[in-house]
Amino acid sequence: MQLFETVKEMGHEQVLFCHSKDPDITAIIAIHDTSLGPAMGATRLFPYVSEEAALKDVLRLSRGMTYKAACANIPVGGGKAVIIANPQEKTDGLFEAYGRFVESLQGRFITGQDVNVTPQDVRKIRRQTSYVVGTSEKSGGPAPITAQGVLLGMKAAVKFKLGSQELNGLKVAVQGLGNVGSNLCQYLYEQGAELYVTDVRSERTEQMERLYNARVVAPDEIYALDVDVFSPCAMGGILNSSNIPLIKAPIIAGAANNQLENEQLHSQVLTSMGILYCPDYVINGGGLINVYNEMIGYDEVKAFKQLHNIYDTLLEIFGIAQKQEITTFAASQRLAEERISKAKLKAIAA
Repeated sequence: MQLFETVKEMGHEQVLFCHSKDPDITAIIAIHDTSLGPAMGATRLFPYVSEEAALKDVLRLSRGMTYKAACANIPVGGGKAVIIANPQEKTDGLFEAYGRFVESLQGRFITGQDVNVTPQDVRKIRRQTSYVVGTSEKSGGPAPITAQGVLLGMKAAVKFKLGSQELNGLKVAVQGLGNVGSNLCQYLYEQGAELYVTDVRSERTEQMERLYNARVVAPDEIYALDVDVFSPCAMGGILNSSNIPLIKAPIIAGAANNQLENEQLHSQVLTSMGILYCPDYVINGGGLINVYNEMIGYDEVKAFKQLHNIYDTLLEIFGIAQKQEITTFAASQRLAEERISKAKLKAIAA
């Protein structure tokens, strides 16, 4: 990877490589764009196979946050951070050291919890910086509202692709049963959907089978199921040239970030197959909406109004893609970039 060329090409403003010996910590903070406001994005802790893999992940995730905020009409920019470590290696000192790096940015970057980082961990980060969100969980945490946003996005896709207003009787395959995936299963069950689930953790699949009559399938079988909606809710980069040809579902609508291994190539492949893809940073925007509203003072009515905009925004994106004969991924990028450009022009005029 050509570091500076990659950062320049993706449009990042700043990438901070964080290292400390005592305690030992290796982390990357990526600030993509602050045109709409300070960069906002959660921190994930993961044992990446290489530093290049970690950098690729944080660059894509931070860019996605910029587009996510713009599509959600939230006045913040996009950022993201990764801590390269095994979850078993978590210590108070590690999170406090990381908090000092966040503090050094003096509010250009505001963070919270992501993969392998708990609200308790975020409170440890907060010992060293005030630029964190998600410690109070006034609304019950980001997972339920993220799942509700995915449910709304799924309904928009079903309306556009299948001409139906209901999920009752539809078959939905959910890949990944973490906090968001499990909540989504509950909401889908309550809507009358027929569930197919997979996860590497058997206790999660057994729970969904017991609570929601879900049919459990092996991880490598989830792609080829004859279902109406495929919902990726695990880690990113899971849709690639090997498994996309197996997909029978006419709709992909899930909570995972960076679902497409190659965004340009694989969004084109999905379109050519007649599959309606819900851009991940649009449909999973509920988590950002949640923590932003907690940051400014939680107003449930306002937060849920913003959440329901996911439905309308996706319908707008589907319409743009259809009219301009482009992918939904390209359409969502254009919508986000137009909103960012308008914000820049407004700032200049002011």
